[in-house]
Amino acid sequence: MPDYRLAFDLAPVGLILSEQRIVRDCNQQVLAIFGARREQLVGHSFEQLYPSHDEFERTGDRIVASLDSRGYYGDDRVMKRCDGSLFWCHVIGRALDPKDPHARGIWSFEDLSARRGLTAELTPREREIAALLIDGLTSKLIGRRLGLSPRTVDVYRARLIKKYQAAGTPDLIHKLLSA
Repeated sequence: MPDYRLAFDLAPVGLILSEQRIVRDCNQQVLAIFGARREQLVGHSFEQLYPSHDEFERTGDRIVASLDSRGYYGDDRVMKRCDGSLFWCHVIGRALDPKDPHARGIWSFEDLSARRGLTAELTPREREIAALLIDGLTSKLIGRRLGLSPRTVDVYRARLIKKYQAAGTPDLIHKLLSA
């Protein structure tokens, strides 16, 4: 019989098993990504891995609203290490019951800091919109996903363009990716 525990623990990507947004198990790569000890994560809320309570809540709402029919969800988002530092993280997961997305899930985490740093001070909403712009979403699609009007998304985009001193959206995306 294969040793699935060993495969889980030594996987090259961070993995978390969750119930009701509580970490029930995690592998060594997650501990390395978040700079944590096992006892700091297992049995505790995902909230400690987010920059703020509001971002934790908004992400939870976004996951519920955006699951596909099989229960899959993925995005790039800013997360928080145990030392308090922020970093970009690629997250893909699956709710085992799409009708109750937070009941139980399997989530993978990839640290994007080597490719994508945080240079400008961004608000939580600006970080969300920046991540969705990088994913190629339009203002209309970003608005739908975040529950905002497309015009509000355009206002945030203009703020990002100003903060990054970008010539326009393509230049902004380039600067966000190379930051």
